Amino acid sequence: MESTKSHGRKQKYIFVTGGVLSGVGKGITAASIGAVLKAQGLAVSIQKCDPYLNVDAGLLNPAEHGECFVAKDGAETDLDLGHYERFLDEEMTQKNATLSGRLLSELIADERAGKFGGKTVQLVPHLTRAIQKSIVIAGHGQDVHIVEIGGTVGDYEGLSFVEAIREFALRVGRENCMYVHVVYVPFIGTSKEFKSKPAQNALNDLRGFGIVPDAVIVRTDNPAPVSIAKKIALFGGLPETSVLMMPNVDSVFRIPEGIANSTLMDLLDSFTGETKEPELSGWRELVKKQRAKKAHKAVIGLVAKYTDNEDTYISVLEALKAAAWDENTELEIKWINAETAGDDDFASVNGILVPGGFGTRGLEGKIAAAGYALDHNKPYLGICLGLQMAVVAATRKAGLKDASSTELDPDTKHDVVYIMEGQAGKESTGGTLRLGDYPAKLKAGSKIAEVYGSEKATERHRHRYEVNQKFTKEIEAGGLTISGTSPDGKLVEYIEGTNHPYFVATQAHPEFRSRPMRPHPMFVGLIRASKH
Repeated sequence: MESTKSHGRKQKYIFVTGGVLSGVGKGITAASIGAVLKAQGLAVSIQKCDPYLNVDAGLLNPAEHGECFVAKDGAETDLDLGHYERFLDEEMTQKNATLSGRLLSELIADERAGKFGGKTVQLVPHLTRAIQKSIVIAGHGQDVHIVEIGGTVGDYEGLSFVEAIREFALRVGRENCMYVHVVYVPFIGTSKEFKSKPAQNALNDLRGFGIVPDAVIVRTDNPAPVSIAKKIALFGGLPETSVLMMPNVDSVFRIPEGIANSTLMDLLDSFTGETKEPELSGWRELVKKQRAKKAHKAVIGLVAKYTDNEDTYISVLEALKAAAWDENTELEIKWINAETAGDDDFASVNGILVPGGFGTRGLEGKIAAAGYALDHNKPYLGICLGLQMAVVAATRKAGLKDASSTELDPDTKHDVVYIMEGQAGKESTGGTLRLGDYPAKLKAGSKIAEVYGSEKATERHRHRYEVNQKFTKEIEAGGLTISGTSPDGKLVEYIEGTNHPYFVATQAHPEFRSRPMRPHPMFVGLIRASKH
């Protein structure tokens, strides 16, 4: 992880755990704490420890787990790393994401190689030490290293991680470890009251594993009375000032300032020894942009096959929002089901975005979206699969009626999008795609070079199908120009509409590099072309 260098002070560790239920906001909490500490001038790193027995997030179902966030080094990770990057404005790597499956596979490989000298290999101490080693590596050289433990305390698969962070305090000193527990307090509509018992039980669970938290963050849907904080403090065995009530807010980007203005800030200052006022003017300006009365409006049609879980496309949505705020534009997302998409859907929006994805379901709808945008001068942004389907649409328009991707039709005679060399047979295997940062050269005078303000670009990739340049003539006849390639010219990285106000697409995933205060230019271009 790239950050400022440590100031030579004693390294500190903040462990963020969760209770009651998953999805309570540990990732946003950890990221917000990191943002505040970084705003004080501290060197901050952050890490997600997930108890899943998967080696990485590459094969997890996005409809269930949300998007797979890709780091610059090609690591396929949990979506929380996207929160980390957006809040800290730092690029993550593989060391910032630790899963049980990876650690266990390495332990087993070491055992098979005889590295344990015949000793019994156990969860404690061997797995717990491996977890601790990953924490030390990820936090090396930083003032503060934040570690989020996935799941909820008490989950069977997470016990080794909780034990590891308990033991970690013995390793580095309890004074150098801060434990933050995030709990949820539900509101029961029938009795019209908040119920703290689940949170109390969650705190009991944590204490039962030998960890007494230094701070408790209480998540609620709506503001809760102060009596809830008092009760949680009493039963949790900590001062009331160590309990921070954090109800839902209209923008998660208000949370850093909320933390800075709370009693948690006093705890953080005491823990780190840094009392400098955090510089949060950028966050305040961002929230101001969000709340401002908008001069324009843009309805963007998101042509997707997962329409019931926004986390599946969370980086795309965040990139669109950031671009809209930057353009003083009210953004409306219209979800278009790729399996049933038609001209009426495309005509009802100001711009179209076709995101990445895998599998054959909904591909014809995405091809139709690109074709409509080409025919009707509709602003279009294609991401990964969105580029590939645009190429299919253009070549069909040029007369190759059966043009297709070999992902959709393995037997097509006109494989305008085909599988990468050496990738056949690996379609359902993990870690085998073109992953991470790849450079591209952009065509001088092209729309995409204008968008970037440069003739070079580097973006993150996650795909195994490529444009077949054997069909370049047909691609161009269908209204597209290849406007960006790999430096050696062998791989198509960008295309654009030849005579189109804004039709751009990339094999990459630019959404992963968008930031709330620095939106990605391809998304800004889409909003700018679509607003009215």
